[in-house]
Amino acid sequence: MDYSDVSTIAAWITEQGLKGASEAELMTGFCSACRNAGLPLDRGLALMDTLHPVHEGRAFRWDSVEKIETEFEYGPTSSGEAAASWQSSAFYHLWSRNEREIRRRIGFGDPIEFTMLDKIAEAGHTDFVAMVHRFSEAGTIGEMDCFFSHFATKHPEGFSDHDLAILRKLVPVLGLAIKCIGLGRIARTIAEVYLGEDAARQVMEGKISRGKSERISAALWFSDLLNYTKISDSVPPEEIIPLLNDYSEAVITAIHESGGNVLKLIGDGVLAIFKGEVRAETCHAALSAESLLRKKLGTLNAARAADGRATTDVYIGLHIGDVFYGNIGSQDRLDFTVIGPAVNEVSRIASMCRSVDLNLLISSDFAMAIPEEQRAALACVGRYALRGVQRAQELYTLDNARLNV
Repeated sequence: MDYSDVSTIAAWITEQGLKGASEAELMTGFCSACRNAGLPLDRGLALMDTLHPVHEGRAFRWDSVEKIETEFEYGPTSSGEAAASWQSSAFYHLWSRNEREIRRRIGFGDPIEFTMLDKIAEAGHTDFVAMVHRFSEAGTIGEMDCFFSHFATKHPEGFSDHDLAILRKLVPVLGLAIKCIGLGRIARTIAEVYLGEDAARQVMEGKISRGKSERISAALWFSDLLNYTKISDSVPPEEIIPLLNDYSEAVITAIHESGGNVLKLIGDGVLAIFKGEVRAETCHAALSAESLLRKKLGTLNAARAADGRATTDVYIGLHIGDVFYGNIGSQDRLDFTVIGPAVNEVSRIASMCRSVDLNLLISSDFAMAIPEEQRAALACVGRYALRGVQRAQELYTLDNARLNV
């Protein structure tokens, strides 16, 4: 491999990075191109921390012979076996000692002291090099502060000085491309976590102008926890956040698994929508989410009760109507959400649950949108005037929709 190949491979990495190729595609293409040009690569791995509520980072692998998982996500490395594995790795050695590169000629008597190095040696590799490329403070996001990579060869003589010089020139280009793709992934993750999947998609597509919105018809969901204030006053302070997380997990996953989009978390309250052109279908999705939530709550409450922790119920209001969906706020602080009278109505309907001792109330508009043959499962609760809503309306529920603690 000569230096003219360096320019060709660097140009390819740049082009693929600009096109938005995945990190795994970049890693696979890079290693294959280097090998085809004469660099004796047989194994490569790259990893970088990210900003994600669950995963600490992502890793990307390549092997010249074996069929392997080309990418995977890893969890926190701060405790347990994961911490022990991380602290015995070549990457930790570099990071903790502020070094840039470490090499082990494992086929020629060098020590095999790092995690996975024994398996790399057993697979017939003779030489191993690990690198770290650190980011400056301005280029760091969360724990994403450097790019780690390692490479191994089975060549009888290991890596030559020329081979290592080539890697030192090309790996920073690979790291920059992977970092750029990773930043885009982080942006999408943050948007989805804090805005919801559908709102995040629209924001990432460029719909961020203040006042830009669309009128849509949607089934609306508003839910709250029963007796949350009373529970939060009676349990130890350190139990409040776990309680909220447990019940929020049940509510949010039920909504998402049924095709809905959570738009707001308001303390213990959840505002969600089910979009669609056919009203009967959006209502069916909302009712499916309610049914799924009841199953999740049964499992959750049983587990919490067994641990001697507080349990509660979720009361839900369901409505359907036209709303404006888009950006509302100031020039420097926007919220992508829904507004309109129907949003106010669904929150008032949910708050009526406590008064009538039911965990589900359905508006008359929602009830009328359900196919006629399915309305037999609904029971009219009565006609109620809702606070802040001009017209009184009949409310409905399903059988067995009683509040449980």
